Parts: sequence; structure tokens; C-alpha cells
Amino acid sequence: MTLADAVVLEARGLTRRFTGVVALDGVDLRLRAGEVHALMGQNGAGKSTLIKVLTGVYPADAGELRLHGRALRPGSPAAAQRLGISTVYQEVNLCPNLSVAENIFAGRYPRKGAAALWRIDWAHMRADARALLQRLNLDIDVMRLLSSYPVAVQQMVAIARALSVEAKVLILDEPTSSLDEQEVERLFGVLRQLRADGMAILFVTHFIDQMYAVSDRITVLRNGCLVGEYLKADLPPAELIKAMVGRELSAAAGRDAQASAGVGAALLQARGLGRRGQLKPIDLELRASEVVGVGGLLGSGRTELARLLFGLVRNDSGTLLVDGAAVRWDSPADAIRHGLAMCSEERKFDGIVADLSVRENIVLALQARLGLWPYLSRTKQQELAERFVQALSIKTASLDTPIALLSGGNQQKAVLARWLATEPRLLILDEPTRGIDVGAKQEIMDQVLALAREGMAVLFISSEIDEVVRVADRIVVLRDRAKVGELPGNSSEQAVYQLIAAGS
Repeated sequence: MTLADAVVLEARGLTRRFTGVVALDGVDLRLRAGEVHALMGQNGAGKSTLIKVLTGVYPADAGELRLHGRALRPGSPAAAQRLGISTVYQEVNLCPNLSVAENIFAGRYPRKGAAALWRIDWAHMRADARALLQRLNLDIDVMRLLSSYPVAVQQMVAIARALSVEAKVLILDEPTSSLDEQEVERLFGVLRQLRADGMAILFVTHFIDQMYAVSDRITVLRNGCLVGEYLKADLPPAELIKAMVGRELSAAAGRDAQASAGVGAALLQARGLGRRGQLKPIDLELRASEVVGVGGLLGSGRTELARLLFGLVRNDSGTLLVDGAAVRWDSPADAIRHGLAMCSEERKFDGIVADLSVRENIVLALQARLGLWPYLSRTKQQELAERFVQALSIKTASLDTPIALLSGGNQQKAVLARWLATEPRLLILDEPTRGIDVGAKQEIMDQVLALAREGMAVLFISSEIDEVVRVADRIVVLRDRAKVGELPGNSSEQAVYQLIAAGS
């Protein structure tokens, strides 16, 4: 038996339920020594829940865990770490106000002599920290504050901490989400070295290219269930995407190409627009009376694109033009003044103001654009709110009902009404149909098409590719934070997925 054949950590039939939801349903997983094992799946597939069961955050409702063939049931992350299961999270879970060395040995500081157990042996800790980081080909001052180093170095420090407890299993949860290409390659060099040393590594990622670059084996989850375990060579990108999506890809055509006949002049143009660690430089043109769909899997950069265009984050490369003139957003207020509006993906956190009424939520953006003066009178607020409640069929007992009491679909339509009240020229919709029923989805998509017919430019972002092809005049396809191509609006789901799989 080779080193890579030795199963270090095995999960059998893991099940975890929450109120009304089965997050994991009989999932198996086998991590082998000397392998990088990728865990893949769409949002809601069960990846995070599986990690939390493996690391003792949640107990399993059914099933078992075995480490080197012996049953275990870690009661906490600390217990899992003592057993040799260490995790490095997407957001580095260390103490930025402590030094690198202190972070590596926090809770396990080396002490001096039996007569002085209360004294930290700083010299010993510095030497051990340097030795651990040298294993990762990292030569830094270990007594400097962790916060003084970039995220990529902090990730290495988190891995060094895992090595310091002699981890048998290293779980990496989206470790590359904030890293640039050079930092990713450096991390992968470390993973290859740890793999050669015999460590079992679980690599959780949304980035297809990165997964193929470093992984040996792949486990795919979908809707809390195990789809299968595959050798990387046996699962090409198109088959991986099919496994994650969970159905044969539709060959039905999207919108008729004639729908684009009335497209107007370029309203907004992005030339090489990007931000390090979030989105690679992208070219994009949005025109009046056009719906541009954005297709891509989770982690492809869809939301990052929307946030850059709306000024929620600043670009560090490229240029943005409105009506052919270069602009630079200092804040979303600048974008709003130029006629942009955006419905955020996170309706609960970035959309509704739960304690305010339906009326107050609808007039919020318009009043913000006007400033403190002129103030929208109660009568004007009432007129605006009544108009949009009727136009969008928002179901509410009254305009003064707290918006938190509305259904998800009606909350989403109220957020859409808020931005329509500003009479925008360009509307960015980031997952506008997430978490709402089929009827509300259709109403919102019908409204999007109606807005485009009236001259508005629309950027429509959705993880549901069938929605994108249904409403878009043109489809921009993203993969791994980069634009890989464009397709006409009469393309099929199959064509979008094939372009994602091909990566060019």
C-alpha cells in the first residue's frame, strides 16, 4: 500500500439537521495521506456544514468519524486540533494585535524551567516559530505584529500554527479568496510540500482552475448529499460542472436575437477595470435598452463586478466611463448622481431597513440623493410608495407596515421600487430573485424586461443560468474572477456552462 492509499480521516454517513433543513444527508468523505483532496459544490451544497462537523463545531446527528481507523467525536474545535485536525479559514482566525510567534503558539507558549513555569521562554518561541516558517519557505520577523503583514503571509502563519500542533489533517476553507496570482502560487507550493511530507489536505474552493492546479482527488456535494468521489483525471471541467449543477444542461435557446435590435448608445464602459484579489481587469459595455446578463459559478467574481461598478469598492486598475467621459467613484453616492442604482445580493443586510415601514424603505434612496433639502413630504412619500406598490404588485397590509413583516419576494420588490424611484439610467441587479418563490421571480424578471424596453440599461446577475439566458440580450461569462467571454442573448444554458468549463 502506498502512502497516498492510507486513509487518515474518514467520514461515514454523516447527517446533520437544522430546523426544517437537512444540511448533510449521509455524506461520506475519505482523506488520504499525501493527497490534496478538493471539496466542491455550489452554494448550499453542505461544504461549510461538513467542515464544521469534522472540526467539532457541530455534532453529527448520524454517521461516524474515524481517524486512522479509530472512532472519534470531537466536541469542539480545540478538541479536534488536539486530535490533529487543524483548519485555516477564509478569514484568518488569528489575533492581529499579537506577534507572529505569539499567534503560532497562543495557548501553548513554551515556558522556562520548573522553578519559573509562569515565565514565557521568548528565545525558544522565536526560534521555534522561525523553524516552522522556514518549512513554508517564509523568512520574516516573527516578533512583528501579525497585522503588519499582508493576508497571504497571515495565511502562512495560520498554516504554521497547524504544523506546530503536529496536524495530521489540514483543512483549508477558501484560503485563496483574497490572494493574487503570485500569492496563490506561493501557497500552492507550500501545499505541494506538505503533501510530499505525507499530510492529508482538504481544499475547499470555488475556483475551478485552482482546484485542478493543486488537487489529486475531488469530492462533489450537492444539496447536502454526496454526488461522488473522483480522481482529478477522471473528472474534466464540463463533468465537474454537471455534477455540481445536478442536471443535464438544457439545450433550449434563450431570448430571440431580435430583442437586441433596439439597443441604444453606450451608457457605461469599463476598460481594464479590476481590483487586486477581487476581480481581474475586465472590459464591459452597458447600453441603453439592453439587459446584460452575468453568468458564472459561485466565486466567479459576479458580486465583485457589481460592487466595483457601483463604487462600493474602489478599482485599483482600469477606467470607468459614463457617456464616454472618464469618472471615478469616491462612494456609491457618486454613482447614484450619475444615474446608477444597485439592488444588493444580501437583501437582509444591505437591502431592507427592517425597522422602517414599506413607505420609508421605498423613498430612502431618493431622499438620500436629494440630501437634507428638499425634504420629501409625507404626501409625496405616500404618492411614490403607492405608485410602486401598485406597479410591482407588492403585497402589504399598508404602506406603514414594517418591511420586516413582508415575505422575501415582497421585500425584494420593495428594494427594487426604492431604486426605481430614483429614475436610474442603469440598474444593477445582483441576485434579485434569490430566496423568493417562483411567482415573485417571474414578476421581477418581467419587470426587468419592461424597464429595458423603456430605455433603461440593466445588468442582471444570477447564479441561476436559466434566468440569465431568459432575460439577457447579451451574456458576460465569468470564471475564477475573470471574464472568459461573451455570448449572444439567444444562447443556451449549455453554451454558458461550456464556456465556463473551457475557461476561454
